[in-house]
Amino acid sequence: MTSLVVSRRADAEGLNHAFVSDKDSASREPGLDTLRAVAIVAVMLYHLRPFLPESFGVVGQFGWMGVDLFFILSGYLIGFQLFRPYAMGEQPRILNFYLRRLLRILPAYLVVIVLYAAWPAWREAPGFGPLWKFLTFTENLLFNPDFRAFSHVWSLCVEEHFYLVLPLLTLWIAPRSTFRRVSVLLIAVLIGGILMRAWAVTHTDNFMHDIYYPTWMRLDGLLVGVGLAQLRVFRPGWWELVLQRGHLVLLAGLALVGVMIGLLQDDGYPGTEGLSAWATVLGFPILAVGLGMILMSSISRNGLLRRRHIPGTRVVANLAFTLYLTHKAVAHLARVYLPRLTARQDIRAALTYAASCLIAAAILHFCVERPFLRLRDLLDRRPNRSMEDTLLSEPAL
Repeated sequence: MTSLVVSRRADAEGLNHAFVSDKDSASREPGLDTLRAVAIVAVMLYHLRPFLPESFGVVGQFGWMGVDLFFILSGYLIGFQLFRPYAMGEQPRILNFYLRRLLRILPAYLVVIVLYAAWPAWREAPGFGPLWKFLTFTENLLFNPDFRAFSHVWSLCVEEHFYLVLPLLTLWIAPRSTFRRVSVLLIAVLIGGILMRAWAVTHTDNFMHDIYYPTWMRLDGLLVGVGLAQLRVFRPGWWELVLQRGHLVLLAGLALVGVMIGLLQDDGYPGTEGLSAWATVLGFPILAVGLGMILMSSISRNGLLRRRHIPGTRVVANLAFTLYLTHKAVAHLARVYLPRLTARQDIRAALTYAASCLIAAAILHFCVERPFLRLRDLLDRRPNRSMEDTLLSEPAL
């Protein structure tokens, strides 16, 4: 009996050493910077494509997939934070998790909400919904097409619902469940989403309200990300086996993303008719698995995204959340107050939008987001890490 206890302690110490080393390296992974930067740039190109040169249109047409990439990153990184303590014979600090999430999300978010509510010129579209829906993160569940300003907050609402529920599920399931049972649960929820979308495409005329925005319809990416985290924590041998084939995994992931693109309608968006109905029903999990493979390749030792650091991606990755919150409103202000630079859809307009969005995001980051991240780490009483490393080891949203 004593030898068994000693053996388990040794295993836990070995796991702890492995995870600490992995976490330290992950915080500086260029592949994760690149994916986070690609995700936010894709979303921005999609939202701003009516005002950008036509050459940006091909990329911007599919830019909505950047949100799904954010979901993958969130599921993976948050899932890892919650599963890791169990692998070492501990329990995650749930209240601490919620406090860290609140200090990460709320300060910058509330500043932007105040801007939308108090400064009509800030709004990129007419109509701003009731404040209570934004403060309760229910805008995606109660979306009103008459209120279009800050409509892209729907994806943050999905993430917040995920942050609220996953720790409680983990606390309930993980101590008494095997890897196989948790995997079955994840697959069951994934299939449930497919069945709900299959029913919805034949029973609704409002694709955005009934299919695209609701949380229960958009769990594919988050579930795949959580599955990857579980694989990494509880089946490290399998995880390493996959990571040794970084290039092959990247090609497979790109192929699956290509399958999703092939199912889309002419405007590059899912829908409820023809092949686009298949994109809605089956395309989202196909896309999620493909993006999950790309994420795995990005941290593989021989993965292209890990071995090639793209200049500027770390800056964009650090500003991803504040860019997400502000880019539509700031681009709108640029069109209104800088008409000479933005009147034509040319490269000068594109550079004006890029510079304006980066400057506004940097101001919000350094004046609001960064101080509260420092406060969070101070309250957490953990060993100090650079703020950049902290941001790169967490989801952007």
